[in-house]
Amino acid sequence: VQLQAYGGGLVQAGGSLRLSCVASGRTFSSDAMGWFRQAPGKERDFVAAISRRGDGYYADSVRGRFTISRDNAKNTVDLQMNDLKPEDTAVYYCAIQYGSGGYSFKSSYHDWGQGTQVTVSS
Repeated sequence: VQLQAYGGGLVQAGGSLRLSCVASGRTFSSDAMGWFRQAPGKERDFVAAISRRGDGYYADSVRGRFTISRDNAKNTVDLQMNDLKPEDTAVYYCAIQYGSGGYSFKSSYHDWGQGTQVTVSS
């Protein structure tokens, strides 16, 4: 499967962005999808995940500000990011998890997109 993430950009603090990830080569309705982010010099961290049933899971740092959603007909998963903060600045990656596993663990995901840069200015 190939994952293509897009929608990143430069935004002021308090603003919003919507990231999208398109999966090709596989119908992902039975797979969980996740978003991770990596800031310069830091580890790639869990942001949000959505189960095949559509249940959302979030890191504490983004809960209440970010919303993950999926459209199985279009093979897309979106991440709506509101009230952005400078600490949200990172490269955001989407990933697909075949079968079941811990949603917040990088090792549970099998394929990754190329990443999209999100920069939040203060």
